[in-house]
Amino acid sequence: MTTDPLAPLAELPGVRDAAVSAGDALAAVHRHPVNLRGWTNTATEASWRAARLSAAIDGADVELRRDGDLADPLLAGAMRVAQALDGDALSGSVAIWTRAPRQALARLHVLAAADYDIDTDDLGRPRPDPGVGERLDLLSQLVTGGTSVPAPILAGVVHGELLALQAFGATSGVIARAASRLVAASTGLDPHNLGVPEVAWFKERGRYREAAAGFASGDADAIAAWLIMCARAFETGAAEARSIADAAR
Repeated sequence: MTTDPLAPLAELPGVRDAAVSAGDALAAVHRHPVNLRGWTNTATEASWRAARLSAAIDGADVELRRDGDLADPLLAGAMRVAQALDGDALSGSVAIWTRAPRQALARLHVLAAADYDIDTDDLGRPRPDPGVGERLDLLSQLVTGGTSVPAPILAGVVHGELLALQAFGATSGVIARAASRLVAASTGLDPHNLGVPEVAWFKERGRYREAAAGFASGDADAIAAWLIMCARAFETGAAEARSIADAAR
């Protein structure tokens, strides 16, 4: 009998309850009348908000230039990533993610890092340091059926592990948060990516960084704090989604 490696995390104090609350909040916002008939528009708005906030978490300049171009390469990359997780493109991204997560991460890196001075051969490749590839392989096993924990917990683990690895240079944070959204979409937690959990992470970005470092430390209490923070961010993201839908009435 195969042991679920993430099962003990679901039993850490407060983690499962936070995951249930996140799932309930996102399910409710998917039942909003506007989202029942016109979720494509609200999902696009959520995607753009998420991209700007994700880039801003890592210090990007999120203002437009006078000519309309994006002022910061990280923001430009985050916007391209957002397009891959929105509308008709989302189903294709989810299909790749659930079948070949490392391929999906490589694609996200190509999109996120296109405006950086990076050798073309290095785009889509994680840093070659010892252990990085192995840890990405383990993460891929979890995504492709290696765990049955609630989706917010898996999303938090994927998010935290990618932040800890910093496998994709300056774009690692944007990719980690996008991967979290892919978990949410692929598991049915947030199938249309209506939520904007980045709102919470941006507002508390100092605590977000501290919690991510705690997750990377491996301490059980710190891991629980990170997973709870991620789940609560999904709940906050659902509230943001509701505000988007209310404005679209």
